Amino acid sequence: MRVMGLDVGTKTVGVAVSDELGWTAQGLTTLKINEEEKEFGFAEIGEIIKEQQVSKIVVGLPKNMNNTIGPRGEACQAYAGELEKLFSLPVVLWDERLTTMAAERVLLEADVSRKKRKKVIDKMAATLILQGFLDSKF
Repeated sequence: MRVMGLDVGTKTVGVAVSDELGWTAQGLTTLKINEEEKEFGFAEIGEIIKEQQVSKIVVGLPKNMNNTIGPRGEACQAYAGELEKLFSLPVVLWDERLTTMAAERVLLEADVSRKKRKKVIDKMAATLILQGFLDSKF
């Protein structure tokens, strides 16, 4: 069974999944959502869970640098709670501080254009969140 990693924003959700053994994370897609319109992409996430046979979900938790949780972190906690209710799977919140910056750095070093970076940054951040979680298990 696979583990799914999510980088939840206000307009997009980056999605990554692990391999069958839970060793490596691969970016899968970026879902368009709209927090203001209460469109959270849960139907698409449900489809991915079925297709990929996901057994656990890891949601990035954006903590402040002083380890407190602000409004964005609270929104991610609520999102994680809703995932748990909807899909009856274990959901883990994972400290995602600096993952978007790390993803940006990786893409810059790979000389990816600004336009292309914007399209894949959330998927890359989800991959880094998931890989951090997977690495902590070994």
